[in-house]
Amino acid sequence: MEVWLLFFIMGVLTYVLIRRTVPRENKAPIGLLWLVMMLPASSWLIWILIYGTAVQMPLLAMLPLLIISPVTYWSLIEWGKPKTKEDEHKTDAVSEILPKKGKETISLKKEDPQADKKQKKASRPISNKEEEALRDCFPWGIYYLQNIDYYPQAVICRGKLRAVPKEAYKTIRDNVENLFGDRFIVVFQESFKGQPFFALVPNPWKAEQESGNQEPLTRPLLAIALALITVFTATVMGVELQEVDPEVLQQDPSMLLQGLPYGLLIVVIFGFHELAHYFTGLYYKVKSNLPYFVPIPFFVGTLGAYTQRRSPIPHRQALFDIAAAGSWVGMLLTIPCLWIGLSLSQVVPMPEETSLLTLNEFDPRFSFLLALISRLAMGAQFTADMVIDLHPVAIAGYVAFIFGGMQLLPIGQLDGGLMAHAVFGQRTAGVIAQVARLCMIAVAFVEPNFLFLAVFAILMPIANQPALNDVTELDNRRDLLGILSLVFVTLIFLPVPGAIATWLNF
Repeated sequence: MEVWLLFFIMGVLTYVLIRRTVPRENKAPIGLLWLVMMLPASSWLIWILIYGTAVQMPLLAMLPLLIISPVTYWSLIEWGKPKTKEDEHKTDAVSEILPKKGKETISLKKEDPQADKKQKKASRPISNKEEEALRDCFPWGIYYLQNIDYYPQAVICRGKLRAVPKEAYKTIRDNVENLFGDRFIVVFQESFKGQPFFALVPNPWKAEQESGNQEPLTRPLLAIALALITVFTATVMGVELQEVDPEVLQQDPSMLLQGLPYGLLIVVIFGFHELAHYFTGLYYKVKSNLPYFVPIPFFVGTLGAYTQRRSPIPHRQALFDIAAAGSWVGMLLTIPCLWIGLSLSQVVPMPEETSLLTLNEFDPRFSFLLALISRLAMGAQFTADMVIDLHPVAIAGYVAFIFGGMQLLPIGQLDGGLMAHAVFGQRTAGVIAQVARLCMIAVAFVEPNFLFLAVFAILMPIANQPALNDVTELDNRRDLLGILSLVFVTLIFLPVPGAIATWLNF
């Protein structure tokens, strides 16, 4: 039942991620994309149903699937993209800002020049007179403007940067706002060739504000109701995670009190994680909704909580601080909770086999950091031939630890991906994300229970939206914290090396 449950959760998350990341205009069938991405997990499930968990799936059988799955997925995505003139005239990094709709071409078709002129005029977001005024927004000593490219969704201004990026962005943004008001959002980022350019993107929030149909930003009653429901579902699952028979729970509802510490701690840790994102965003004047929990009546009782940003992030410092605040506040609550819970837990003899959700015979050695915390919290009683019967507080800490570790993965929209983007820039962060995917695949071979993380990493999009000023770099303190975050997440998902386990006798 545990294997089926894990497969179901993976399937749901995979489908949701595909729906959120594949553009609507893409012709690739969502169902086919889902089947392709679930190929490794489906094969793994079939193997377990035939041979059981005692026999591991051979590396030579799984490796081709982990290669074929993402390659086929991205091939289908490329096949499904609408064919436009942009495919013939690709430019540096516009696709990172805008959906791919096609760039305006200079040449006119001989067959119907009048129709082509009308199409060109319609595709220009600004008039000729406005273009002349726009050129005056770029002082020669700040940013030497060389050419302007027009896209249906933006105006791309390319040239040579002649000042400090922070000063250049502020000057040109103020000039553009004085000229156009809130009609455009000014984005400053680097192309794939490392050349800074400006993009004027139509303000997507202006129409909502003018129409008065803007969705309410804060719904405190909804946020509180979802939090209370999550306390209940997590409490129920906290009892079940302690191997309490559901029939016993139905006969004696007071048994719910055994799961209450787990339910409360999960909601507190996840809630403070998202509130840190929320309040840091407010500090930088980034609008977002309140944290909303996602309660589920199975698994661990919740899929976590989320906040949705409703305005752009101003610069890379804000991008880093918003991402880091949530992850590190969550970890600063998780590790003491885990430590206290482990000190209240008991050791039991090592069984023949364990899994990530066998919490009454829990083996933490799949994670170097988790095993080290276990040894420090439990002392010499945690030896090589022992595993742990987790206390409810330790269960809450462990679940939050894994969820927090997943958020720190340096991939795409995850907190770790945003921090990597802020520290290293968008191009280098994409390379780091690819390396992280390969590492998670390698970890899945060492620890088969982490196969769902490998699929999650493969499916998670690498790119994320740039900050408005995506060129100005961070200070040394934030750079160091970003590098330490990469080291920290590596220790979470790195299995204990055999030599170290022998040396420390765990």
